[in-house]
Formats: sequence, C-alpha cells, structure tokens
Amino acid sequence: MVNTAKVVDEEFVRMITEKVIEQLKMEKPEMENIFKIPVGVSNRHVHVTKEDLETLFGEGYELTRKSELKQPGQFAANETVIIRGPKGEFDKVRILGPVRPQSQVEISKTDTFRLGIKAPIKTSGDLADTPGIELIGPKGNVTLPAGTIVALRHIHMTPEQAKVVGLKDMDVVEVETTGERRGVLGDVLVRVTNTSALEIHVDVDEANACALNNDDFVLLRY
Repeated sequence: MVNTAKVVDEEFVRMITEKVIEQLKMEKPEMENIFKIPVGVSNRHVHVTKEDLETLFGEGYELTRKSELKQPGQFAANETVIIRGPKGEFDKVRILGPVRPQSQVEISKTDTFRLGIKAPIKTSGDLADTPGIELIGPKGNVTLPAGTIVALRHIHMTPEQAKVVGLKDMDVVEVETTGERRGVLGDVLVRVTNTSALEIHVDVDEANACALNNDDFVLLRY
C-alpha cells in the first residue's frame, strides 16, 4: 500500500529544491559580475619636488627606500618631515617617492582640524585653490603656497582590467565594503594606466568608518 503522505512530502521537497536551484541559477550571473578590489589605506603623507627635498635635507640629497608600495615604481621613503599649519602640526610624516614635479601634502579630514587648514577633497595633482602648509626638515623649511588636499578616494587599474568592467579613466563608480561595518562608498574615481596595480585608495577616516584594513577587499558590481 502506497503511503500517500510520504509521496506528497517527497513531491513537496522536490518542488522546493527545484525552486531553490532555479533561484541560484538566476543569481549566479550577478554573482559572477563582481570585481574584488584590494584596499590600500593611505595615512597622511608628503610628495616633494627635487628642489624642496634638497631644501629640507640638504643639497644633492636623494630619498632612500623604506618599503615598496603596490603601485609600481612608488615607495615609502625613510625620510619624514614635520607638517605645520596655523593651529598645529604633525611630526614624522612620511615622504613617498619618487620626487614629483610639484610638492603635495595629503591629509585626512580629521587632520585638517588639528592643523587649522581647510583642505578640499581633490584628485592628486589638482592643486588649484588649495591651501599652503609648512614643511620642516632637518636642514631647512619649505613654505608651500598651495598643495594641501584631502585625496579623493580612487581605484587604480590597468586598461585590461578596466575593459572587463566596462570603465575608462576618470569614470566615477561606487563600491561595497564588507565585514563588520558594511557600507557603500560613492564618488570613487577610476584611474587607468598601463603601470597600475589593482587597488582602491582610501584615507584613514574612510577606513575607520568602514572598518577596512590594508589588503581587505571592496566589491565593484558591473
């Protein structure tokens, strides 16, 4: 004699299982269209010209490497300086190399309050209408007339990676963070060059707000 209740239960389980599998199949393409981007947390730092480096450390001085950064050719130098604003200062602020065509100081929004500087959120290298700051080294001081910014969060990627996600240089996207303080970061600038290593740069304020650490990942949906 056939157990009707058992047959009904088995049929019900089969139907539910098929529905779940169907749903997973529907979601799979979406899950495949997620680009994982490693995180690089950027603390306050300084970029200097050759001329300013020599003023700060002495004639003919060259930066020495402390550690390599993920972006090819860039490094954290052993050399540090004091940065001084109208209300306060930070010491041991690291210089990043190599030297650049113009000196630039990158700080967080929180840093601006201690320094007493209204630094705008800007793309690196865009120093128009930015406040100046004083750099103090072991051999001399440099007063920058401009060049202090809060760096706009941005993603570095190669042309090949940009093609995969349908992006180009200077596009603006949003990414999702994961972990204890999940969230969405908008207004993320995309920088595409042949020498880029895939990485999103956020400052300490942004990292703390989303509980991000170096080598964590954010998700870019495309």
